Amino acid sequence: MTFPLLKSEKIEELEEKLNDTIHQKQLLSLRLDNQLALQQEDARKHQELMKQEMETILMRQKQLEETNHQLRERAGDIRRSLRDLELTEDYYDKLKSLPEDELSIPEYVSIRFYEVVHPLRKEVNELQTKKDSLSEDLSYHKSQLKCVMESYEDERRSRSELEVRCQRLTLELADTKQMIQQGDYRQENYDKVKRERDAFEHELSELRRKYEILEVSHKAQAKERNDLSKEVATLQQSVNLLQKDKDYLNRQNMELSVRCAHEEDRLERLQIQLEDAKKAREEMYEKYVTSRDHYKTEYENKLRDELEQIRLKTNQEIEQLRSTSKEMYEREN
Repeated sequence: MTFPLLKSEKIEELEEKLNDTIHQKQLLSLRLDNQLALQQEDARKHQELMKQEMETILMRQKQLEETNHQLRERAGDIRRSLRDLELTEDYYDKLKSLPEDELSIPEYVSIRFYEVVHPLRKEVNELQTKKDSLSEDLSYHKSQLKCVMESYEDERRSRSELEVRCQRLTLELADTKQMIQQGDYRQENYDKVKRERDAFEHELSELRRKYEILEVSHKAQAKERNDLSKEVATLQQSVNLLQKDKDYLNRQNMELSVRCAHEEDRLERLQIQLEDAKKAREEMYEKYVTSRDHYKTEYENKLRDELEQIRLKTNQEIEQLRSTSKEMYEREN
């Protein structure tokens, strides 16, 4: 009687263990199903979130591409418009009468360029005209100075000749006086000597008068030459100042050209930065897609491994229960 009771108790105990094992299996299955459902829900939410982020990124990319296209067109328009900034006076007056809010960027830049360059260009033209006029005056005064110098040289040569002649006549007069003092020359040649003396004195008076006239003319011409030299120096100084003004205006024009070139370079650099930002955005998107696929694969592998471990553990426990039940059954029989 004892053995059947033990057998019955053992069977009941095994049945309880089997029921507990089945219950645990059911609990594990429910827990696994719940975890799978939660993980699937999380995966679905994560996928929806990723999809929304992807749509946001694609929308943002589309907006950036449209903005980039607009900026390119605008940059091209600005670059083309900046190539021709010349305005006529009538067109400038027409644009100047409009409010600044109604002006486009090229029109506004053209107005500012006209306001800066037009006075300088006008001043350059005036200075060029003044320079030409002064150059003509300088050439005229140089020609006058040359004529005066030639006349001065002629008069100086004439004066030298007259001085030589005067000295010669003075020597002849002295010789004549000496001859008069010798012997009876005075008595014999009185009339001749008197005529010669009168002629020499008259000629000497004429020579002295011409000498005085030439001396006065020489002084006047020397004074005129000095005045002309001073005037030439003044004109040369004016020409130098005009040349400096012209160089200064040319430098200002070059600076404006350099500034315009710098603005074009800055526009090109901004275009390059925009292209770099677009490339960086594409690289970030590729990294994001790669990272998403990597984490998704890693999560699926981890979930598969956990499910496999649970399945193996459950099968192992079931096999143990089966083997234990089989042993008990064989032992009882």
